[in-house]
Order: sequence, then structure tokens, then C-alpha cells
Amino acid sequence: MRVRLTLLLMFSWGASLAAATVDLTRASIVVRRGARPAVEHSAAAALAEEVEKRSGVKLPVRTEWPAQGPVIAITSVREAPEWGRAVPAGEMRAEGFRLLVEESGGAPVVWIAGADARGALYGAGHLLRQLEYGKGRIALHGPLDVKTAPKWKMRGHQVGYRTTANSWDAWTVAQFEQYIREQAFFGANSIEDIPFQEDRKNPLMKVPRREMTRAMSEICTRYGMDYWVWTPATVNLKDAAARNKLLVKFEEVFADAPSLTGVFVPGGDPGSNAPEDVLPFLAEVAARLRPVHPKAKVWLSLQGFNEQKAEVVYRWIDAGAPVWFGGIVNGPSSPPIPDTRHRLPAGVGLRLYPDVTHNKISQYEVPQWDQAFALTLGREAVNPRPAEYAAIHNRYAAMSDGFISYSDGVHDDVNKAVWSALAWDPERKVRDILIEYCRVHFWAAPAGETADAILALERNWRGSAVDNGAIEATLQEWLSLEKRAPELSGNWRWQMLVLRAVYDSYVRRRLMQDTALEERANAILAQAGPLGAEKAMTEAAAVLEEAVRQPAGAELRQRIVELCARLYESISLQTSVAKYHASGAERGAVLDFIDNPLNNRWWLEDEFKKVRAMAGEQEKVKRLVELARWEKPGEGSFYDDLGNIRKSPHVLYCDGEDCGPLFWWWDNGKSRARLSWQVTMWPRELVYEGLDPKARYVVRTTGYGQALLRADGQRVAPAVDGTEMAEYKEFPVPQAAVADGRLVLTWDKAANEEHLNWRRQSRLAEVWLLKR
Repeated sequence: MRVRLTLLLMFSWGASLAAATVDLTRASIVVRRGARPAVEHSAAAALAEEVEKRSGVKLPVRTEWPAQGPVIAITSVREAPEWGRAVPAGEMRAEGFRLLVEESGGAPVVWIAGADARGALYGAGHLLRQLEYGKGRIALHGPLDVKTAPKWKMRGHQVGYRTTANSWDAWTVAQFEQYIREQAFFGANSIEDIPFQEDRKNPLMKVPRREMTRAMSEICTRYGMDYWVWTPATVNLKDAAARNKLLVKFEEVFADAPSLTGVFVPGGDPGSNAPEDVLPFLAEVAARLRPVHPKAKVWLSLQGFNEQKAEVVYRWIDAGAPVWFGGIVNGPSSPPIPDTRHRLPAGVGLRLYPDVTHNKISQYEVPQWDQAFALTLGREAVNPRPAEYAAIHNRYAAMSDGFISYSDGVHDDVNKAVWSALAWDPERKVRDILIEYCRVHFWAAPAGETADAILALERNWRGSAVDNGAIEATLQEWLSLEKRAPELSGNWRWQMLVLRAVYDSYVRRRLMQDTALEERANAILAQAGPLGAEKAMTEAAAVLEEAVRQPAGAELRQRIVELCARLYESISLQTSVAKYHASGAERGAVLDFIDNPLNNRWWLEDEFKKVRAMAGEQEKVKRLVELARWEKPGEGSFYDDLGNIRKSPHVLYCDGEDCGPLFWWWDNGKSRARLSWQVTMWPRELVYEGLDPKARYVVRTTGYGQALLRADGQRVAPAVDGTEMAEYKEFPVPQAAVADGRLVLTWDKAANEEHLNWRRQSRLAEVWLLKR
């Protein structure tokens, strides 16, 4: 008979829980007597320890069934005679479990019946995600009977102990164990370490890297997780001495790791060896791997490979891949996932390597992102993107054997949980996953409201920040949650999300101020003739400097500084190079860009120096008026700053991959170049309506390299053909193209650039349609 459920008031923030629950405050965790798999032991220990952290309730772990009181029974076998009761029929699929609430002798029993030892661990994680925690109390909503198993066999995350990481390089072994345990809460079964790439000295590292390799492998063994290593070949493999030295490092890793499942050697990023050299090297790696870890496999990515190089690998596989070869890893700069799956023979593995960690210059860039965020929060800021990454997972997962994500820190923790949960069950709703994330990590806060606040953070980054008034509402929601859950003030996940809410609002307020100041400065410059060039520049500069003298959002700035300090203390999150030892400015150092101008102040200051060096007043005035009217070319003419969602009204944006803007990273994030040149894209179309059919128009562009323009499908040759970023191209528009009052501009792919590094390939920054 199912347990008779009782009513409890459980929420520590004071709200009533008007639903039936099972009171587990006085429960015992019961495990089998005798030898048990290490994972089953870890499941019970983790459950008891995590419950105590959240509620203060210490659940005893015992092997005897208590005479009275609630029980949480954990087992991975079908029979436990010493308990004197039958184990319910469970889930039989690998890594699955059954979580069932029953009544036994008048007391509730919560059964965690794993199909195997891993299943017992995942069942304990599932229970932790369902529990409601209060001070000195825990409860479970009932009735409950869940039978489930993972859809994909490979579900994991890269957790690399290296200098590049924005937090992990300062961690202890205990911190890694806690984090790896927490990944298992959502069904992750794989952890990928980075044992030797990067030799930079790091003052933050508390443990030698070889020692940490052993420790992380041991942790994975205790939790029944697969231990992988990411081991790039960054040396010239034709150099025998360098290759042999690298192979020695592989040998050390294989000897140090108690268990090892996979060795991932990226074809590129980093590394630039030809596949003809990489494939024999993999065989040498396998020859050293298999005697120590006979079941382990070697995996290869095609990152940075063009079609010809990828075909070399495909033909090698077609000829009969060796038994030590696990398959292909598909990550950033790889051939399209559908193409790879189609090209691989059946039975050859395909592992996804999704970049869940970066916001720009990455595999999955934030769509329709305001440039102001790109300039300040940058590439590796706290980035919960649950809905977007859920869509990406479900778009590609069916073509794969699973995933181990690309991550360089804790800032993407929400994204990891979403991928893990969906790889277990792709039918799950994003909000439900977030509610469980909030229950298990933010136990003192209302889970539903907090989940919605996380979703709001994702929406903060969609479209123009100035036009997104919801950014302020999101901040107020997080401030309200803070007041209602003061117990979470030291929780690093909570701190990160509050930081994002505050930072987003701070950027918006500064952006509105900087935009208004630049408009005022341009109005002054437009009057350079009557004012005189020198007076116009002096007055315009003074206006722009108001952002320094009286910055918007000063109180939010102070809160950001405080939160960054607390995050460094709580989880070693390195938000500044100088202050917190971040490995690079682009590695989450959001504190270092907190005061960057969000207008063209720096560029205008430099332009004023050039103007002052001009010989005559007339020349100076002409240039100042040109600067003033840069984005306002006059009646009947139009301007688009490509990639700037606020200033590109004629651009048709798309949400697909490889069709969004590229936010460039120049001068370590301190570039003084015009902001419109720091973001480029090849738009699908620019569409103009209501044109004068009798007028003559010219398309003017800035960018770099080629721009193969079509006007209504007709190729147009440039009359002016500048190729550097500050130079113009100009294209006369055929009269027939505007005869109907409508014009569509498109661009062909630049010719003969496949061999060029992406940084040297053509790009487009600005487009004017000028009425002559």
C-alpha cells in the first residue's frame, strides 16, 4: 500500500507548502551489508552529506533495517535478504534506477533501486533534486514512482586542471571531488581532464598537475564515472625528438591514472599537423595506452581540417579502423555534424564536444547579442543559456553517441546541467530541469521563481540592451530573491547569477548614458563651421568626458566589485588579470572591462588628434562634420552597423550557426578602434523599402578584403575599392534595381580564401545606401 502522505510546512523562506509530502527528517539511509561497489558506497555517503549541508539534518547510514521510522534504501541488486523485505522490481537498463515511495510497517520507505551501481548513484542524485529542504527538516513530494534510464551512453564535461581555466587551476582535490559529485546529480557519467597541455607557471595551483591527474582519476573511480583526458599534439609530429618527448607525457598519464576510458587527441585547435602525421601518432599513443588500460580508446577530432584533410581521415576509417580507435569527436571548427555522421560507417563512434563555455568567437555564439555586452562581459562571462543549449542538444544528439562538453570554468554550470539532463531524457522541459537545479543548489529560495529568474538572465542578452527594459525587472527579481534567501549569500552559484543580473543592468545604464553623450558630442561637431574646429572638439570632448566624471550606475559598479571579490574567495573565479590572476583578459576578466566606453569616445579622441594636425581650418571642419554625420547620412540615405543589433535596421538576422556577427578581440579588449569596425558579419540580406525609383543610389561599405555585392541578385562592381578596415568601397546601384522602390543587397562568398586563417579572411562592417 502506498504511504499515507502528511502535510508539512517546509519552505525556509516562509511560504506555505500546500501539498502532501513525505517527512524524511528522521529517516535512516539503509545499505547492504558486506562488500559493495565503491559507487554504491559513494551514493549513500553523498546523499547523507548533501542533505546535511542543505538542512542540517544528519541522516544515519546503516546496514540494519530500523525497527521504526522512515527509510531510504539504496541497492544495486535485486535481493537483500538481511533486510527482511523484497526489493521492488526495478529498471533493468544500464545506469537506470527506480525511485519509489512505499509504506512498510506504517513508515514510508524510499527505494533507490539501481539497475547497477551507477544507477544507484543517479537515483540518489535524482532524489536530491526532488527533496524540499528547510532548517532541520527535509521532505519529499509524493506519491513518487520513477523508472528511468539514460538515452545516451556518454554524458560528461571537460574539467581541465590547467592555467587557462578561470577557476579550476586554484582548486583543491576536495573541491574537484565536490564538483564532480555534483555533475553526477544530473546524470553525468564522464569527466575529461587536461593533464599536461600548457606549461605556464601558475601561482594559484595548490597541487602538482601529475598529482591532480591521479586524484581526479581516483575520484571518477569512486563515483563510477569514466575518466577521459584531452591531450593535444601541439608539437611538430615530423620532429622525432619532439614527438617522442610528447609520447613520454602520454606514458606518464597512463601510468598515473588508476582508470582511463578515453584519450581525446584534437586534430587542431590547438595543433596544426597534417592528418598523414596525426594518424600514425595515434597508433603510437594506442601502443602505449592499451597495455595499461586495455579497454580504453583513442578518439580524434577533425578541428581545423578542411574537406581534403577530413577525407584523409574518413578513408583511413573506411579501410578498417583499428580496435583501439573509439571514433570521431565533433567540436568547434569541425565539419558539420550531419556531414560527419553521414560520412562515418555504422559502428564508428561520434562524440559531440559542444562549446558550452564561450559567448563569442566560439562554436555557438550568443544570437542577436548587443555589442555592449560583448565589449564588457566578453567571451567567458557567467552565461546561463538554458533554452538555447537545450535546442542545440536536441538538434544534434540523435546523430551521436553522446557528449563530453568543452568547458573552461564554472561560469557555464547551468549549461552543463541542461546538457546532462537532456542526454538522460531529451523529452524534459527546460524549466523543469532548472527547477530541479534550483532545488538542489539553491535550497533556501523558491525553486520556480529562481528558475524563471535564470531564464530571464538568458533573455537579457537577446536584442538591443537599450530597448530591453526587462533587464531592470530581472535585476529587481534577483535582489528580491537575495532578501528572501540570505542563507545563500556565500553560495558561489548564487553569487554568479546575482553578478550577471547586476552587471547586465549596469551595462544597460552605461550604454544609455554613453549613447546620449555621443549624440550630444556629434551635434556639437556638426556645428564646427560656425563654432570653429578647436572649440567644437574641446566642447565635444568635454561632453564625452561626463561618463568619466559622473558615470551612470555607480552603485551597481560597487556591487559588481564586491561580488567579484566574494566569488574569488568562494570558488576562485578569476574576474581580473591584475587583481585575481586570470590567465588572460578574455578568460572571464569582466572586472577589467567594467569602465570601457560603450560609445566611440576613444576613437573620437584619436581622431581629434589627427584633425589638430591638419593644415587648414576648412579641412578640419570638413572632417569633423564627416565624423558627426557618420551614422546619419542625410534625408533619403541609410546606415547599418552590421552586427550591432541596435544600429542595423535593414539587416535580416538569422538564429542559425555561422550566420551571426563576429565580435573581434583586439588589443586585449582595449581597442580604440571605431566600435562599428570591432563587429563584422556577412548578413543574409539587407532590405530597403520605400526608395525613390527615380533617384540614383550608391552602396558604400567598410570592412576588410573583398566584398562581392549583388543588388537584387545582380553582381555590382565597385567604383571605389578600399581593402583596409578604415577605407571605403563604393558600388553604383543599377537603376533597374530600385525601379520598384525596393532593394535587396546580398554578398557572395569571398573567393580563394579557404587557405587563409579566419583572422585574415574578408569581412564586412558597415553599409550605407546613399541617395545622390
